[in-house]
Amino acid sequence: MTTTLYRRGRVRSPADPFATALMTDDDTVVWVGQEGAADALTADVTVDLEDTWLAPAFVDAHVHATSTGLALTGLDLTSATSLAQALRRVESHCRAARGGVVLGTGWDETGWPEGRPPTAAELDRASYGGVVYLARTDVHSAVASSALLAACPEARALPGFGPDGLVRQEAHHVVRAAALASVTPAQRRAAQRAALDRAAALGIACVHECAGPDISGEDDFTALLALEHGVTRIGYWGELGAVDKARQLGAAGAAGDLFVDGALGSRTACLSGDYLDAPGQGHAYLDAARVAAHVAACTGAGLQAGFHAIGDAALQAVVDGFDAAAAQVGPDAVRAARHRVEHVEMVTPAQVEVLARLGVVASVQPAFDARWGGEAGMYVQRLGRDRALAMNPFAALAGAGVALALGSDSPVTPLDPWGTLRAAVRHRTPGSGLSARAAFSAHTRGGWRAARRDGEGELMPGAPATFAVWEVEGELVVQTPDQRVAGWSTDPRAGVSGLPDLDGADPRCRRTVVAGRSIWEA
Repeated sequence: MTTTLYRRGRVRSPADPFATALMTDDDTVVWVGQEGAADALTADVTVDLEDTWLAPAFVDAHVHATSTGLALTGLDLTSATSLAQALRRVESHCRAARGGVVLGTGWDETGWPEGRPPTAAELDRASYGGVVYLARTDVHSAVASSALLAACPEARALPGFGPDGLVRQEAHHVVRAAALASVTPAQRRAAQRAALDRAAALGIACVHECAGPDISGEDDFTALLALEHGVTRIGYWGELGAVDKARQLGAAGAAGDLFVDGALGSRTACLSGDYLDAPGQGHAYLDAARVAAHVAACTGAGLQAGFHAIGDAALQAVVDGFDAAAAQVGPDAVRAARHRVEHVEMVTPAQVEVLARLGVVASVQPAFDARWGGEAGMYVQRLGRDRALAMNPFAALAGAGVALALGSDSPVTPLDPWGTLRAAVRHRTPGSGLSARAAFSAHTRGGWRAARRDGEGELMPGAPATFAVWEVEGELVVQTPDQRVAGWSTDPRAGVSGLPDLDGADPRCRRTVVAGRSIWEA
Protein backbone atom coordinates (compact mmCIF):
# COMPACT_ATOMS: atom_id res chain seq x y z
CA MET A 1 0.00 0.00 0.00
CA THR A 2 1.27 3.46 -0.91
CA THR A 3 0.30 6.72 0.77
CA THR A 4 0.60 9.95 -1.19
CA LEU A 5 0.34 13.45 0.27
CA TYR A 6 -0.63 16.28 -2.08
CA ARG A 7 0.08 19.61 -0.40
CA ARG A 8 0.61 23.35 -0.89
CA GLY A 9 -2.36 23.68 -3.20
CA ARG A 10 -6.06 24.49 -3.13
CA VAL A 11 -8.35 21.49 -2.65
CA ARG A 12 -12.06 21.38 -3.44
CA SER A 13 -13.66 19.26 -0.73
CA PRO A 14 -16.90 19.41 1.26
CA ALA A 15 -14.82 18.25 4.22
CA ASP A 16 -13.00 21.60 4.43
CA PRO A 17 -13.66 24.61 2.15
CA PHE A 18 -10.20 25.99 3.02
CA ALA A 19 -8.27 22.74 2.44
CA THR A 20 -4.80 22.96 0.94
CA ALA A 21 -3.75 19.31 1.18
CA LEU A 22 -5.08 15.81 0.59
CA MET A 23 -3.72 12.35 1.38
CA THR A 24 -4.51 9.11 -0.40
CA ASP A 25 -3.86 5.51 0.54
CA ASP A 26 -3.72 3.61 -2.73
CA ASP A 27 -7.15 4.23 -4.31
CA THR A 28 -8.85 6.02 -1.41
CA VAL A 29 -8.80 9.52 0.07
CA VAL A 30 -7.86 9.19 3.76
CA TRP A 31 -7.40 12.81 4.84
CA VAL A 32 -8.24 16.34 3.71
CA GLY A 33 -7.08 19.44 5.55
CA GLN A 34 -4.94 22.52 5.78
CA GLU A 35 -1.23 23.01 5.54
CA GLY A 36 -0.46 23.23 9.26
CA ALA A 37 -1.97 19.83 9.94
CA ALA A 38 -0.24 18.35 6.90
CA ASP A 39 3.13 18.97 8.56
CA ALA A 40 2.35 16.22 11.06
CA LEU A 41 1.58 13.60 8.40
CA THR A 42 3.99 11.00 7.03
CA ALA A 43 3.52 9.66 3.50
CA ASP A 44 5.43 7.40 1.14
CA VAL A 45 5.22 10.03 -1.60
CA THR A 46 4.73 13.79 -1.33
CA VAL A 47 3.53 15.87 -4.29
CA ASP A 48 3.99 19.64 -4.18
CA LEU A 49 0.91 21.13 -5.83
CA GLU A 50 2.64 24.50 -6.24
CA ASP A 51 -0.59 26.42 -5.59
CA THR A 52 -2.54 24.51 -8.25
CA TRP A 53 -6.17 23.51 -7.74
CA LEU A 54 -7.06 19.90 -6.93
CA ALA A 55 -10.71 19.01 -7.58
CA PRO A 56 -12.93 16.08 -8.51
CA ALA A 57 -12.24 14.97 -12.08
CA PHE A 58 -14.91 15.38 -14.74
CA VAL A 59 -17.31 12.73 -16.00
CA ASP A 60 -18.53 13.02 -19.59
CA ALA A 61 -21.92 11.35 -19.45
CA HIS A 62 -22.39 10.78 -23.19
CA VAL A 63 -19.64 9.91 -25.66
CA HIS A 64 -18.97 7.73 -28.69
CA ALA A 65 -15.32 6.86 -28.26
CA THR A 66 -14.49 5.26 -31.60
CA SER A 67 -16.19 8.00 -33.62
CA THR A 68 -14.47 10.59 -31.43
CA GLY A 69 -11.08 9.02 -32.07
CA LEU A 70 -11.71 8.76 -35.81
CA ALA A 71 -12.55 12.47 -35.85
CA LEU A 72 -9.44 13.31 -33.83
CA THR A 73 -7.17 11.31 -36.12
CA GLY A 74 -9.02 11.67 -39.43
CA LEU A 75 -11.40 13.88 -41.39
CA ASP A 76 -13.25 16.32 -39.12
CA LEU A 77 -15.31 18.90 -40.99
CA THR A 78 -16.54 20.78 -37.92
CA SER A 79 -14.55 23.89 -38.79
CA ALA A 80 -15.43 23.88 -42.50
CA THR A 81 -17.07 27.23 -43.29
CA SER A 82 -18.50 26.33 -46.68
CA LEU A 83 -19.46 23.39 -48.84
CA ALA A 84 -16.60 24.22 -51.20
CA GLN A 85 -14.09 24.11 -48.35
CA ALA A 86 -15.51 20.82 -47.10
CA LEU A 87 -15.15 19.25 -50.54
CA ARG A 88 -11.55 20.46 -50.81
CA ARG A 89 -10.80 18.78 -47.47
CA VAL A 90 -12.47 15.59 -48.67
CA GLU A 91 -10.32 15.60 -51.81
CA SER A 92 -7.13 16.19 -49.81
CA HIS A 93 -7.99 13.43 -47.39
CA CYS A 94 -8.83 11.01 -50.18
CA ARG A 95 -5.49 11.69 -51.86
CA ALA A 96 -3.72 10.86 -48.60
CA ALA A 97 -5.84 7.72 -48.13
CA ARG A 98 -4.62 6.36 -51.51
CA GLY A 99 -7.83 4.55 -52.33
CA GLY A 100 -8.77 3.59 -48.78
CA VAL A 101 -12.20 4.14 -47.28
CA VAL A 102 -12.62 7.70 -45.98
CA LEU A 103 -14.81 8.36 -42.94
CA GLY A 104 -15.58 11.94 -41.98
CA THR A 105 -17.86 13.79 -39.60
CA GLY A 106 -18.89 17.24 -38.43
CA TRP A 107 -20.37 19.04 -41.45
CA ASP A 108 -23.19 21.48 -40.79
CA GLU A 109 -24.86 23.06 -43.80
CA THR A 110 -26.83 25.57 -41.70
CA GLY A 111 -23.76 27.78 -41.42
CA TRP A 112 -22.58 27.43 -45.03
CA PRO A 113 -23.27 30.06 -47.69
CA GLU A 114 -24.42 27.29 -50.04
CA GLY A 115 -26.99 26.20 -47.41
CA ARG A 116 -26.95 22.54 -48.43
CA PRO A 117 -24.97 19.35 -47.84
CA PRO A 118 -22.69 17.70 -50.40
CA THR A 119 -24.17 15.28 -52.89
CA ALA A 120 -22.99 11.80 -53.79
CA ALA A 121 -21.89 13.10 -57.19
CA GLU A 122 -19.73 15.77 -55.54
CA LEU A 123 -18.16 13.19 -53.24
CA ASP A 124 -17.51 10.97 -56.26
CA ARG A 125 -15.56 13.76 -57.95
CA ALA A 126 -13.69 14.73 -54.79
CA SER A 127 -12.73 11.12 -54.04
CA TYR A 128 -12.07 10.00 -57.63
CA GLY A 129 -14.81 7.41 -57.27
CA GLY A 130 -13.80 6.25 -53.81
CA VAL A 131 -15.76 5.06 -50.80
CA VAL A 132 -16.67 8.05 -48.63
CA TYR A 133 -18.99 8.39 -45.62
CA LEU A 134 -19.55 11.87 -44.17
CA ALA A 135 -21.73 12.07 -41.05
CA ARG A 136 -23.55 15.30 -40.35
CA THR A 137 -22.52 17.02 -37.10
CA ASP A 138 -25.46 15.49 -35.22
CA VAL A 139 -24.60 12.02 -36.62
CA HIS A 140 -28.26 11.39 -37.46
CA SER A 141 -27.78 11.76 -41.20
CA ALA A 142 -24.89 11.45 -43.61
CA VAL A 143 -23.82 11.79 -47.20
CA ALA A 144 -22.39 8.72 -48.91
CA SER A 145 -20.51 8.36 -52.16
CA SER A 146 -21.91 6.24 -54.96
CA ALA A 147 -19.37 3.48 -54.27
CA LEU A 148 -20.52 3.21 -50.65
CA LEU A 149 -24.20 3.24 -51.62
CA ALA A 150 -23.52 0.46 -54.14
CA ALA A 151 -22.10 -1.65 -51.31
CA CYS A 152 -25.42 -1.55 -49.39
CA PRO A 153 -28.21 -1.66 -52.01
CA GLU A 154 -30.79 -2.58 -49.36
CA ALA A 155 -30.62 1.02 -48.10
CA ARG A 156 -32.47 2.23 -51.21
CA ALA A 157 -35.69 0.58 -50.06
CA LEU A 158 -35.55 1.95 -46.50
CA PRO A 159 -37.08 5.11 -45.02
CA GLY A 160 -34.71 8.05 -45.19
CA PHE A 161 -32.89 7.18 -48.42
CA GLY A 162 -32.24 10.13 -50.71
CA PRO A 163 -31.21 9.73 -54.34
CA ASP A 164 -28.69 12.57 -53.93
CA GLY A 165 -26.68 10.52 -51.42
CA LEU A 166 -28.17 12.01 -48.26
CA VAL A 167 -29.37 9.25 -45.94
CA ARG A 168 -31.39 9.51 -42.73
CA GLN A 169 -33.39 7.23 -40.41
CA GLU A 170 -33.14 3.48 -41.15
CA ALA A 171 -31.27 4.03 -44.41
CA HIS A 172 -28.58 5.88 -42.51
CA HIS A 173 -28.20 3.05 -39.99
CA VAL A 174 -27.49 0.59 -42.81
CA VAL A 175 -25.04 2.89 -44.61
CA ARG A 176 -23.23 3.76 -41.38
CA ALA A 177 -22.84 0.07 -40.52
CA ALA A 178 -21.33 -0.58 -43.96
CA ALA A 179 -18.92 2.33 -43.56
CA LEU A 180 -17.80 1.33 -40.06
CA ALA A 181 -17.26 -2.25 -41.21
CA SER A 182 -14.20 -0.94 -43.05
CA VAL A 183 -12.50 0.00 -39.77
CA THR A 184 -9.99 -2.70 -38.83
CA PRO A 185 -9.53 -3.81 -35.22
CA ALA A 186 -6.17 -2.02 -35.14
CA GLN A 187 -7.70 1.22 -36.45
CA ARG A 188 -10.55 0.92 -33.96
CA ARG A 189 -8.14 0.36 -31.08
CA ALA A 190 -6.07 3.39 -32.11
CA ALA A 191 -9.19 5.56 -32.39
CA GLN A 192 -10.49 4.48 -28.99
CA ARG A 193 -7.11 5.10 -27.38
CA ALA A 194 -6.91 8.55 -28.99
CA ALA A 195 -10.32 9.46 -27.57
CA LEU A 196 -9.47 8.25 -24.07
CA ASP A 197 -6.06 9.94 -24.16
CA ARG A 198 -7.76 13.23 -25.04
CA ALA A 199 -10.24 12.75 -22.21
CA ALA A 200 -7.48 12.12 -19.67
CA ALA A 201 -5.56 15.19 -20.83
CA LEU A 202 -8.69 17.29 -20.24
CA GLY A 203 -9.20 16.10 -16.66
CA ILE A 204 -11.97 13.66 -17.59
CA ALA A 205 -11.68 10.53 -15.44
CA CYS A 206 -14.78 8.71 -16.67
CA VAL A 207 -16.84 8.53 -19.85
CA HIS A 208 -20.24 6.98 -20.49
CA GLU A 209 -20.13 5.16 -23.80
CA CYS A 210 -23.56 5.25 -25.46
CA ALA A 211 -23.47 2.35 -27.91
CA GLY A 212 -25.98 0.16 -29.69
CA PRO A 213 -26.59 -1.95 -32.77
CA ASP A 214 -27.40 1.11 -34.90
CA ILE A 215 -24.36 3.07 -33.72
CA SER A 216 -21.19 1.05 -33.36
CA GLY A 217 -21.88 -2.66 -32.87
CA GLU A 218 -21.08 -5.26 -30.24
CA ASP A 219 -17.43 -5.78 -31.20
CA ASP A 220 -16.71 -2.06 -30.93
CA PHE A 221 -18.46 -1.85 -27.54
CA THR A 222 -16.74 -4.82 -25.94
CA ALA A 223 -13.35 -3.79 -27.34
CA LEU A 224 -13.69 -0.36 -25.74
CA LEU A 225 -14.64 -1.77 -22.35
CA ALA A 226 -11.74 -4.25 -22.50
CA LEU A 227 -9.11 -1.72 -23.64
CA GLU A 228 -6.36 -1.20 -21.10
CA HIS A 229 -6.58 2.48 -20.21
CA GLY A 230 -6.84 4.54 -17.06
CA VAL A 231 -10.03 6.38 -17.97
CA THR A 232 -13.05 4.65 -16.48
CA ARG A 233 -15.61 3.55 -19.08
CA ILE A 234 -19.24 2.97 -18.16
CA GLY A 235 -21.04 1.40 -21.09
CA TYR A 236 -24.69 1.60 -22.11
CA TRP A 237 -26.18 -0.62 -24.78
CA GLY A 238 -29.13 0.99 -26.59
CA GLU A 239 -31.25 -1.90 -27.81
CA LEU A 240 -34.94 -2.39 -27.12
CA GLY A 241 -35.69 -5.24 -24.72
CA ALA A 242 -32.04 -6.34 -24.64
CA VAL A 243 -31.73 -6.90 -20.90
CA ASP A 244 -29.79 -10.15 -21.20
CA LYS A 245 -27.58 -8.88 -24.00
CA ALA A 246 -26.74 -5.69 -22.09
CA ARG A 247 -25.59 -7.78 -19.16
CA GLN A 248 -23.61 -10.16 -21.35
CA LEU A 249 -21.83 -7.22 -22.96
CA GLY A 250 -20.91 -5.72 -19.61
CA ALA A 251 -23.23 -2.72 -19.93
CA ALA A 252 -24.55 -0.74 -17.00
CA GLY A 253 -27.92 -0.56 -18.68
CA ALA A 254 -30.01 -1.16 -21.77
CA ALA A 255 -29.92 2.56 -22.25
CA GLY A 256 -28.04 5.44 -23.82
CA ASP A 257 -28.78 5.95 -27.50
CA LEU A 258 -31.88 3.79 -27.66
CA PHE A 259 -33.53 6.03 -30.21
CA VAL A 260 -37.03 7.32 -29.67
CA ASP A 261 -36.36 9.94 -32.36
CA GLY A 262 -33.50 11.55 -34.27
CA ALA A 263 -32.01 15.07 -34.22
CA LEU A 264 -33.19 18.58 -35.03
CA GLY A 265 -30.39 19.37 -37.45
CA SER A 266 -31.32 16.36 -39.59
CA ARG A 267 -35.04 17.14 -39.09
CA THR A 268 -35.58 13.68 -37.60
CA ALA A 269 -36.35 14.76 -34.02
CA CYS A 270 -40.03 13.94 -33.44
CA LEU A 271 -42.15 17.04 -32.86
CA SER A 272 -45.77 17.68 -31.97
CA GLY A 273 -45.89 20.38 -34.68
CA ASP A 274 -44.25 20.90 -38.05
CA TYR A 275 -40.70 22.06 -38.61
CA LEU A 276 -40.54 25.71 -39.61
CA ASP A 277 -38.17 25.32 -42.55
CA ALA A 278 -39.44 22.07 -44.09
CA PRO A 279 -42.61 19.98 -44.08
CA GLY A 280 -43.03 17.19 -41.57
CA GLN A 281 -42.72 16.52 -37.85
CA GLY A 282 -39.67 14.26 -37.81
CA HIS A 283 -39.49 10.56 -37.13
CA ALA A 284 -40.47 8.32 -34.21
CA TYR A 285 -38.71 5.01 -33.67
CA LEU A 286 -40.58 4.02 -30.49
CA ASP A 287 -44.01 4.65 -29.00
CA ALA A 288 -45.09 4.83 -25.36
CA ALA A 289 -46.09 1.16 -25.20
CA ARG A 290 -42.65 -0.06 -26.24
CA VAL A 291 -40.98 2.43 -23.91
CA ALA A 292 -43.12 1.11 -21.04
CA ALA A 293 -42.31 -2.52 -21.80
CA HIS A 294 -38.58 -1.75 -21.90
CA VAL A 295 -38.64 0.22 -18.65
CA ALA A 296 -40.62 -2.50 -16.88
CA ALA A 297 -38.26 -5.23 -18.09
CA CYS A 298 -35.15 -3.30 -17.05
CA THR A 299 -36.67 -2.37 -13.68
CA GLY A 300 -37.52 -5.98 -12.96
CA ALA A 301 -33.98 -7.02 -13.85
CA GLY A 302 -32.38 -4.31 -11.69
CA LEU A 303 -30.88 -2.67 -14.77
CA GLN A 304 -31.00 0.93 -15.93
CA ALA A 305 -33.22 1.75 -18.89
CA GLY A 306 -32.68 4.84 -20.97
CA PHE A 307 -33.60 6.53 -24.21
CA HIS A 308 -32.42 9.14 -26.69
CA ALA A 309 -35.23 11.72 -26.93
CA ILE A 310 -34.99 15.28 -28.28
CA GLY A 311 -38.34 16.42 -29.71
CA ASP A 312 -41.36 17.18 -27.54
CA ALA A 313 -43.40 14.37 -29.11
CA ALA A 314 -40.57 11.90 -28.48
CA LEU A 315 -40.31 13.03 -24.86
CA GLN A 316 -44.06 12.64 -24.49
CA ALA A 317 -43.76 9.01 -25.57
CA VAL A 318 -40.97 8.59 -23.01
CA VAL A 319 -42.82 10.10 -20.05
CA ASP A 320 -46.03 8.27 -20.95
CA GLY A 321 -44.00 5.07 -21.10
CA PHE A 322 -42.40 5.73 -17.72
CA ASP A 323 -45.81 6.44 -16.20
CA ALA A 324 -47.23 3.23 -17.65
CA ALA A 325 -44.26 1.21 -16.38
CA ALA A 326 -44.65 2.75 -12.91
CA ALA A 327 -48.29 1.70 -12.88
CA GLN A 328 -47.19 -1.84 -13.74
CA VAL A 329 -44.17 -2.38 -11.46
CA GLY A 330 -44.66 0.41 -8.93
CA PRO A 331 -43.25 3.94 -8.80
CA ASP A 332 -40.81 3.07 -5.99
CA ALA A 333 -39.22 0.36 -8.14
CA VAL A 334 -38.90 2.75 -11.08
CA ARG A 335 -37.35 5.44 -8.89
CA ALA A 336 -34.90 2.96 -7.37
CA ALA A 337 -33.66 1.90 -10.82
CA ARG A 338 -32.59 5.48 -11.63
CA HIS A 339 -33.33 5.28 -15.34
CA ARG A 340 -32.11 8.03 -17.67
CA VAL A 341 -32.96 10.01 -20.77
CA GLU A 342 -30.34 11.45 -23.11
CA HIS A 343 -30.62 15.03 -24.43
CA VAL A 344 -34.07 16.08 -23.08
CA GLU A 345 -34.02 19.20 -25.25
CA MET A 346 -37.65 20.11 -26.05
CA VAL A 347 -39.07 19.15 -22.67
CA THR A 348 -42.31 20.66 -21.37
CA PRO A 349 -43.05 21.56 -17.73
CA ALA A 350 -45.48 18.65 -17.46
CA GLN A 351 -42.83 16.26 -18.76
CA VAL A 352 -40.28 17.67 -16.29
CA GLU A 353 -42.70 16.85 -13.47
CA VAL A 354 -42.90 13.19 -14.52
CA LEU A 355 -39.12 12.85 -14.82
CA ALA A 356 -38.68 14.34 -11.34
CA ARG A 357 -41.43 12.24 -9.77
CA LEU A 358 -39.99 8.99 -11.13
CA GLY A 359 -36.34 9.79 -10.40
CA VAL A 360 -35.22 9.80 -14.04
CA VAL A 361 -31.78 11.29 -14.73
CA ALA A 362 -31.46 13.86 -17.52
CA SER A 363 -28.18 13.40 -19.39
CA VAL A 364 -27.79 16.76 -21.13
CA GLN A 365 -25.30 18.45 -23.44
CA PRO A 366 -24.96 22.20 -22.76
CA ALA A 367 -22.69 22.70 -25.78
CA PHE A 368 -25.73 22.07 -27.98
CA ASP A 369 -27.22 25.34 -26.76
CA ALA A 370 -23.89 27.13 -27.18
CA ARG A 371 -23.58 25.94 -30.77
CA TRP A 372 -27.19 26.00 -32.03
CA GLY A 373 -29.17 28.08 -29.53
CA GLY A 374 -29.79 31.80 -29.29
CA GLU A 375 -31.80 34.21 -31.42
CA ALA A 376 -30.32 33.18 -34.78
CA GLY A 377 -29.03 29.64 -34.34
CA MET A 378 -30.03 26.42 -36.03
CA TYR A 379 -32.77 25.79 -33.48
CA VAL A 380 -34.53 29.02 -34.50
CA GLN A 381 -34.16 28.08 -38.18
CA ARG A 382 -35.75 24.69 -37.58
CA LEU A 383 -38.36 25.59 -34.97
CA GLY A 384 -38.98 29.33 -34.83
CA ARG A 385 -38.09 31.63 -31.96
CA ASP A 386 -40.61 30.58 -29.31
CA ARG A 387 -39.92 26.87 -29.45
CA ALA A 388 -36.18 27.35 -29.86
CA LEU A 389 -35.64 29.62 -26.88
CA ALA A 390 -37.52 27.22 -24.60
CA MET A 391 -35.08 24.40 -25.31
CA ASN A 392 -32.60 22.85 -22.89
CA PRO A 393 -34.16 24.36 -19.73
CA PHE A 394 -31.43 23.22 -17.35
CA ALA A 395 -32.54 25.52 -14.52
CA ALA A 396 -36.13 24.27 -14.70
CA LEU A 397 -35.00 20.64 -14.68
CA ALA A 398 -32.70 21.16 -11.70
CA GLY A 399 -35.26 23.29 -9.88
CA ALA A 400 -37.86 20.53 -10.20
CA GLY A 401 -35.47 18.01 -8.68
CA VAL A 402 -34.38 16.20 -11.84
CA ALA A 403 -30.82 14.92 -11.41
CA LEU A 404 -28.54 16.22 -14.18
CA ALA A 405 -25.41 14.71 -15.71
CA LEU A 406 -23.44 16.76 -18.23
CA GLY A 407 -21.76 15.41 -21.35
CA SER A 408 -20.65 16.26 -24.87
CA ASP A 409 -22.11 13.58 -27.16
CA SER A 410 -18.63 13.66 -28.71
CA PRO A 411 -17.95 13.82 -31.62
CA VAL A 412 -21.19 15.82 -32.06
CA THR A 413 -19.54 18.42 -29.86
CA PRO A 414 -15.94 17.97 -28.69
CA LEU A 415 -14.68 16.72 -25.36
CA ASP A 416 -14.42 20.06 -23.55
CA PRO A 417 -15.42 20.06 -19.88
CA TRP A 418 -14.73 23.74 -19.22
CA GLY A 419 -16.62 24.70 -22.36
CA THR A 420 -19.47 22.49 -21.17
CA LEU A 421 -19.57 24.26 -17.81
CA ARG A 422 -19.49 27.67 -19.48
CA ALA A 423 -22.35 26.70 -21.79
CA ALA A 424 -24.41 25.39 -18.86
CA VAL A 425 -23.94 28.61 -16.91
CA ARG A 426 -24.04 31.08 -19.83
CA HIS A 427 -27.15 29.62 -21.45
CA ARG A 428 -28.24 31.51 -24.57
CA THR A 429 -31.75 31.85 -23.07
CA PRO A 430 -31.72 34.00 -19.91
CA GLY A 431 -32.96 32.09 -16.88
CA SER A 432 -32.28 28.63 -18.32
CA GLY A 433 -28.70 28.24 -17.12
CA LEU A 434 -27.27 26.65 -14.00
CA SER A 435 -25.15 28.17 -11.27
CA ALA A 436 -21.46 27.40 -11.63
CA ARG A 437 -21.60 25.26 -8.52
CA ALA A 438 -24.57 23.22 -9.81
CA ALA A 439 -22.95 22.81 -13.22
CA PHE A 440 -19.65 21.63 -11.74
CA SER A 441 -21.49 19.14 -9.53
CA ALA A 442 -23.49 17.84 -12.51
CA HIS A 443 -20.29 17.36 -14.52
CA THR A 444 -18.49 15.52 -11.71
CA ARG A 445 -20.64 13.87 -9.02
CA GLY A 446 -23.69 13.95 -11.30
CA GLY A 447 -22.00 11.73 -13.86
CA TRP A 448 -21.20 9.09 -11.25
CA ARG A 449 -24.72 9.26 -9.80
CA ALA A 450 -26.20 8.85 -13.28
CA ALA A 451 -24.44 5.49 -13.38
CA ARG A 452 -25.66 4.62 -9.86
CA ARG A 453 -22.20 5.03 -8.31
CA ASP A 454 -23.18 7.32 -5.46
CA GLY A 455 -19.97 7.29 -3.44
CA GLU A 456 -17.87 8.97 -6.11
CA GLY A 457 -17.32 12.50 -7.35
CA GLU A 458 -16.52 14.32 -4.09
CA LEU A 459 -13.20 14.37 -2.26
CA MET A 460 -13.56 13.40 1.38
CA PRO A 461 -12.12 10.66 3.58
CA GLY A 462 -13.31 7.26 2.39
CA ALA A 463 -14.08 8.41 -1.16
CA PRO A 464 -12.24 7.13 -4.25
CA ALA A 465 -9.07 9.08 -5.01
CA THR A 466 -10.17 10.32 -8.41
CA PHE A 467 -9.34 13.93 -9.20
CA ALA A 468 -7.57 16.37 -11.49
CA VAL A 469 -4.98 19.02 -10.75
CA TRP A 470 -5.33 22.34 -12.56
CA GLU A 471 -3.35 25.51 -13.20
CA VAL A 472 -5.83 28.31 -12.59
CA GLU A 473 -5.34 31.96 -13.50
CA GLY A 474 -6.55 34.34 -10.80
CA GLU A 475 -8.59 33.68 -7.69
CA LEU A 476 -11.12 30.95 -7.16
CA VAL A 477 -14.54 32.58 -6.95
CA VAL A 478 -17.87 31.80 -5.35
CA GLN A 479 -21.03 32.59 -7.28
CA THR A 480 -23.45 34.56 -5.14
CA PRO A 481 -27.08 33.41 -4.91
CA ASP A 482 -28.49 36.67 -6.28
CA GLN A 483 -26.92 37.63 -9.59
CA ARG A 484 -28.59 41.07 -9.40
CA VAL A 485 -26.39 41.98 -6.43
CA ALA A 486 -23.05 40.66 -7.66
CA GLY A 487 -22.01 37.89 -9.97
CA TRP A 488 -18.95 36.61 -8.14
CA SER A 489 -17.23 36.81 -4.80
CA THR A 490 -13.71 35.97 -3.65
CA ASP A 491 -14.56 36.50 0.03
CA PRO A 492 -13.26 33.46 1.96
CA ARG A 493 -15.89 34.09 4.64
CA ALA A 494 -18.42 32.56 2.25
CA GLY A 495 -17.22 29.22 3.61
CA VAL A 496 -17.83 27.55 0.26
CA SER A 497 -15.10 26.11 -1.95
CA GLY A 498 -14.54 28.37 -4.91
CA LEU A 499 -14.35 27.55 -8.61
CA PRO A 500 -12.29 29.02 -11.45
CA ASP A 501 -13.87 32.12 -12.97
CA LEU A 502 -15.61 30.92 -16.13
CA ASP A 503 -15.10 34.34 -17.68
CA GLY A 504 -11.35 33.81 -17.56
CA ALA A 505 -8.98 31.47 -19.38
CA ASP A 506 -9.71 27.76 -19.11
CA PRO A 507 -7.67 26.01 -16.42
CA ARG A 508 -4.88 23.79 -17.73
CA CYS A 509 -4.84 20.19 -16.56
CA ARG A 510 -1.55 19.23 -14.94
CA ARG A 511 -2.50 15.75 -13.73
CA THR A 512 -5.44 13.33 -13.85
CA VAL A 513 -5.69 10.68 -11.14
CA VAL A 514 -8.13 7.76 -11.21
CA ALA A 515 -8.48 5.53 -8.14
CA GLY A 516 -5.17 6.79 -6.82
CA ARG A 517 -3.24 6.16 -10.05
CA SER A 518 -1.95 9.05 -12.14
CA ILE A 519 -3.15 8.34 -15.69
CA TRP A 520 -1.98 11.59 -17.27
CA GLU A 521 0.57 14.29 -16.43
CA ALA A 522 1.49 17.43 -18.32
